[in-house]
Amino acid sequence: MISRSLILPVLLLSTPALAERTLPAPALLANAIPAPQDTAYPGTMTINVDATDIQRAIYRVTQTIPVERAGPMTLLFSTWLPGKHAPRGEIEKLGGLKISAGGKELVWKRDNLDVTAFHIDVPEGVKQIDLGFNFVSATKSDQGRVVMTPAMMNLQFEQVSLYPAGYFTRRIPVKATVRYPEGWTAASALKADIAGSTYSYELTDYETLVDSPVFAGKYFRREQLTPKVGLNIVADEAKYLAATPAQIAAHRKLVEQAVKLFGVEHYDRYEFLLALTDEMGGIGLEHHRSSENGVNREYFTEWDKGPGRRNLLPHEMTHSWNGKFRRPAGNWTPNFNTAMNDDLLWVYEGQTQFWGYVLGARSGLFSKQETLDALASIAANLDERAGRQWRPLRDTTNDPVISARRPKGWTSWQRSEDYYNEGMLVWLEADTIIRKASRGKKSMDDFAKTFFGGKDGDWGISTYVFDDVVAALNSVVPHDWAGFLTARLGEKATGAPLKGLTDGGYRLVYTAEPTSFIKDAERRAGNSDLSYSIGLTVKKSGEVTQVMWDSPAFAAGVRVGDKIVAVAATAYSEDRIKDAITAAKGGQQAIRLLIQSGDRYRDAEIAYSGGLRYPRLEKTGNGPATLDTLLEPKP
Repeated sequence: MISRSLILPVLLLSTPALAERTLPAPALLANAIPAPQDTAYPGTMTINVDATDIQRAIYRVTQTIPVERAGPMTLLFSTWLPGKHAPRGEIEKLGGLKISAGGKELVWKRDNLDVTAFHIDVPEGVKQIDLGFNFVSATKSDQGRVVMTPAMMNLQFEQVSLYPAGYFTRRIPVKATVRYPEGWTAASALKADIAGSTYSYELTDYETLVDSPVFAGKYFRREQLTPKVGLNIVADEAKYLAATPAQIAAHRKLVEQAVKLFGVEHYDRYEFLLALTDEMGGIGLEHHRSSENGVNREYFTEWDKGPGRRNLLPHEMTHSWNGKFRRPAGNWTPNFNTAMNDDLLWVYEGQTQFWGYVLGARSGLFSKQETLDALASIAANLDERAGRQWRPLRDTTNDPVISARRPKGWTSWQRSEDYYNEGMLVWLEADTIIRKASRGKKSMDDFAKTFFGGKDGDWGISTYVFDDVVAALNSVVPHDWAGFLTARLGEKATGAPLKGLTDGGYRLVYTAEPTSFIKDAERRAGNSDLSYSIGLTVKKSGEVTQVMWDSPAFAAGVRVGDKIVAVAATAYSEDRIKDAITAAKGGQQAIRLLIQSGDRYRDAEIAYSGGLRYPRLEKTGNGPATLDTLLEPKP
């Protein structure tokens, strides 16, 4: 024990030392941005976009905003966009801003605390202000997502407009006009009058405008899937538009199965916006009456090589019900500059992931076996995710803000947006609980119709909280749903929550032969997935793109960014490293690699003798399992 008399002099001495220093006082930081109010904006904004500069990928904008009175006014550039779950507005790409009134330029000042806000003083007698600026979109992926190429573009209206602070965005009327390159065709959920290459979109509110993006392109094809739903396709080249009748039929069946599942259509019309491209940046973003979907350009022409990204459209369409109509209370905000609370993303995204794979199987976009193989890969990845030991599922809902999808060195330890796939496993388990408690009479389908249903054609927003989810589940079958969900959201454990698979009639196993799903994923990514053997993923070039925490590769000091130059003194190739893993099975010899880290080379010995391992699902009984039943299409 340390004597108290020895501590007190030290404490007393620290006070005079502190008093001798110059000490600052905190600055008083006043918020100068008006809070949004649910009142009608006095007048209609107009937005005119020249989208013809496809060579330099620049949108040129002129905008008018009516004003009611003289004095201070604040304009906002949207930053918290629905579906992005984080402040992702690209304010750095706004350039050349000029604001004027009656032909006289006004002085604007950016807010010191919120760089997406611009303050001006409106002179007496002014009825509208005029804005001119451009949005200099990315020309390379290291600048952000590429949204304009010589063959197509993805116009998002929040990037080409400002809006007045102090109002709910749903109360701000707006009319947009866009001039596209000659010969191009544009698609959006908004109706438009078309004159040549100019589209004059219908009068709407700013919230709906931002929720109604555009895909436009030189090579365009449209298919009417159902009376209310269209498929609009743009491609890098015309040859990639060659979808067969059977392929279009699978997309039509997706819509039909979704409507049967949810029982209503929460839209007056719905437009799939589908880009087949290796040039424009990838995207999967939900909207009430449309979705933005970016896939590989061979989506149709290499259909038989594997499912590819065919689960994207089922996922994004599900969002029309889950995420857009029914929305977590924290994910609805009155404008696009109010921060969101993402704590229920395990419902918003996790259950959408669940229904995305179910509808993919029911529609035939994925075969049943492809779906089972995909579930096996997802389950195995989470089962090996060491980060579950310290970071619970609930906390991963903060990841969009924490990391903004930046690359991570140790994803399996840091975790990522696991509320998608681990959330899906939670809902898969919920399905088995419902089926068991109801003796097979009910399932998650009943929850979907109860929770996401409502009035046909209503594309409003109905918010919910955790207790609403629990109440809806209890209306299907009584159970301690609050306890179940709380346990799954908060648990820290080794291994993934796999009861949805095991109680559904399957178990996760590993074999030396990869499934066709894994082969297709490796082909598209150009890598070898050795996560479940030596614990890394490596490109054809030898570059390491992932190392599993506490894996044999981790123990040997391999890290992301390293390059495998040689395997056992022979130049690296995919076959050689797989042959080396196979040869070491059951033996005592380490797998010898030559590793390049920057300008340095070193030998690494990986102590592993388990052979190649790839995940798959194995049925545990005879006859149909509940997972089989879940994946069957509705009659």
